[in-house]
Amino acid sequence: MTRCTVFGASGFIGQALTQALVDAGHEVLAPGREERLDPAMNLGHVFYCIGVTADFRSRPFDTVRAHVSLLSDLLERHRFESFLYLSSTRVYAGAGHAHEDARLTVNPNDSSDLYNLSKLAGEAICLHSGKPHSRVVRLSNVVGFDPHTHNFYAQLIHEALAGRIVLQSAPSSEKDYILLADAVALVMRIGLHGNASVYNVASGVNTSHEQWCVSLARVTGCQIEHVPKAQEYKFPPIDIDRVRREWGFRPLSVLETVPDLVEKFRKFLEQ
Repeated sequence: MTRCTVFGASGFIGQALTQALVDAGHEVLAPGREERLDPAMNLGHVFYCIGVTADFRSRPFDTVRAHVSLLSDLLERHRFESFLYLSSTRVYAGAGHAHEDARLTVNPNDSSDLYNLSKLAGEAICLHSGKPHSRVVRLSNVVGFDPHTHNFYAQLIHEALAGRIVLQSAPSSEKDYILLADAVALVMRIGLHGNASVYNVASGVNTSHEQWCVSLARVTGCQIEHVPKAQEYKFPPIDIDRVRREWGFRPLSVLETVPDLVEKFRKFLEQ
């Protein structure tokens, strides 16, 4: 039995990952953020899933604490067999190419880049800590049923179930999405057996805001409205050649899960 430790096990990704590790027969520790651990204890294979997402602009100190400070303390003080840090493909914003070895650009004067800067600082301390088998996963936008999320696709589903989507961004806006099951399966494999230092975990295909809206309208019959001259947001397609070669990864279609997602959100709202 392999020992694994999941930090951030109460979150969306952390919960699913913890369950997948248990189902695979591993011994799983899921310490709370304030829980004190014995530095002499070997934590086994560590998965660091702590993070701040949609509200990072209003929580700058929490963001840096989650992405850098807590991480640094764990790396410095504890023993483990391997350490996997969950970063984000958001760090490729403004990049010409989204390969793991691409040169990245950030601007500290841009409030939106606080997230990217903190994630990249976390990546750097993880990769250069001198600790064994430290790896980074740059995780794309994960799609799955989470009734408490404020992510883009969940907001669209709520609006669709109310009968009308008012799209605040240009319909041509697009980014990469990956299904929760696909993401968890890859994260688990990489954390336990990964050969490289950095991995993109994504579908490798961008989905536009218009595609989301059309799929939701087909399922719910909702109306779609567009804000005139709305801003366009586009991310470069994420390169997933590394996980394709190493794991034979073939992502499932995100849009094909729309009917199931809508039904789950509908049932939750009717409770």
